Amino acid sequence: MTSSIPGPRDLPGSRYDTSTYWGRVRHSMDIADPSTLFVSNAGLENAKQLVSGFKHGRLKEMNPDLWRAKKVIDSTLHPDTGKPVLLPFRMSCFVISNLVVTAGMLTPGLSTVGTIGWQVTNQSLNVAINASNANKSSPLSYSTLASSYFIAVSASCSVAVGLNSLVPRLRRLSPTLRTTLGRLVPFAAVASAGALNVFLMRAEEIRRGIDVYPVTKPKSISLDKMGQDAEDSEPSSQSQSLGKSKKAARLAVSETALSRVINATPIMVLPPLVLVQLQRRSKWLQARPRMVLPLNLGLILTTSIFALPLALAVFPQRERVKAGRLERQFVDEMGGDEHEVEFNRGI
Repeated sequence: MTSSIPGPRDLPGSRYDTSTYWGRVRHSMDIADPSTLFVSNAGLENAKQLVSGFKHGRLKEMNPDLWRAKKVIDSTLHPDTGKPVLLPFRMSCFVISNLVVTAGMLTPGLSTVGTIGWQVTNQSLNVAINASNANKSSPLSYSTLASSYFIAVSASCSVAVGLNSLVPRLRRLSPTLRTTLGRLVPFAAVASAGALNVFLMRAEEIRRGIDVYPVTKPKSISLDKMGQDAEDSEPSSQSQSLGKSKKAARLAVSETALSRVINATPIMVLPPLVLVQLQRRSKWLQARPRMVLPLNLGLILTTSIFALPLALAVFPQRERVKAGRLERQFVDEMGGDEHEVEFNRGI
């Protein structure tokens, strides 16, 4: 994010009002925009120069080029390290990275081996995304990373295989309902293991705490003529940490785990429900079983494009809370429990 670029002057946090849900949705659409994946190293360096120029006063006001530069940096650089997140694990690549994996998990009539294989693949991708986007003030050891991965894989495979064997035995339910429940088994496995994955991968943050910063306000920021509201600025990379907070870490990790469940819900519930109805009622599809796969991919892609910004926007990435909600040291540092502090929640 642009907060990782040094300078005495802060950029507005967003061109949208991120204190509102729909403002965060529009901001998340920028972060998840796949077009930023095609920005070259030279383009990234140019974006950094533009942002640096604004922070040092060489550019007097926000303009379309500067907003574009901010969008590129926010979707590419980690807010704590200032280094690019590996391309497949950026939020702007989330839809593409998850498309094939999700389609595999939602394949009708998947065998036990296929179920386990796709669950392992999905959890491997989740671990990579979690590790790449986690708060870096409390880094993970490789041993913790490995143990968290194997526990998450075991959990997802156990849930998926267990429910797949349980659902057909529910004889009191109609065949249609059993089929529908069977299609929702991957969602149950992904949602439960995904939330567990976040807690396991970021347990060190909960144990040690994460950095908390004072809320800063923008200094002499002129907005572009389009009239966007950007009252909140990003914390400067030079802002000094007030210390590490375990309460902030618990809040950050809990919100991230919940957002993963929220994100998985439409992507892994709507496509299988729509597909099972089409397979039952569409004579055209019944006569063309080979079209099930491309139709499944299309449903997943369409749902993912719309669902990702809605899920990312549920909680802000940089969370603001009153000092009174955290440890006593932050109340003392800020001079009262009503003053706001902030921290990077992670994605």
